[in-house]
Amino acid sequence: MSSRTAIAAVFGVALAMLAPTASPSLAQSAAVGPSGLPLPRFVSLKSSKVNLRIGPGLNYPVEWLYMKAGVPMEIIQEYDNWRRVRDAEGAEGWINQSLLSGRRTAIAAPWQRHKDSELLLRDGPDTTSRIVARLEPGAVGTIRSCNGQWCEMEFSGHKGWLSQTQIWGAYPGETYKD
Repeated sequence: MSSRTAIAAVFGVALAMLAPTASPSLAQSAAVGPSGLPLPRFVSLKSSKVNLRIGPGLNYPVEWLYMKAGVPMEIIQEYDNWRRVRDAEGAEGWINQSLLSGRRTAIAAPWQRHKDSELLLRDGPDTTSRIVARLEPGAVGTIRSCNGQWCEMEFSGHKGWLSQTQIWGAYPGETYKD
């Protein structure tokens, strides 16, 4: 078991200290994959145990074991029933499509995880709205909608809005409605 696998097994998933990797132009000029769906795109893990393999098939070695359902992944390539994904940390590998869900989730500012900071979940999509909850960087929540600047999300039963610049799981400027 690699050290990354051990970390993922203990904490459910290793989180990043990196800024989001997608650019607005990437999201706006998405190609269409063999599945007919856009590439790249965000999805989430369906199962609480998911193997990330180095290639698209069961005969390829497992590089990492994710131990938490709902973790967001970015699909960057498709091959048959396999999806090449990237996580918030930048790790890439292959996961069978049956272990992925179209449910949109996001990680709150994983790049701030090791800083003494908090993120403010607000009642409305602006900085003057009432604070609903204070989030630690690295919290995983469900995306309900995004208007291109703010995303309406739910974190452990707390519903509110978070700036789209503070999450990994939606592209800058992307609009979304579940």
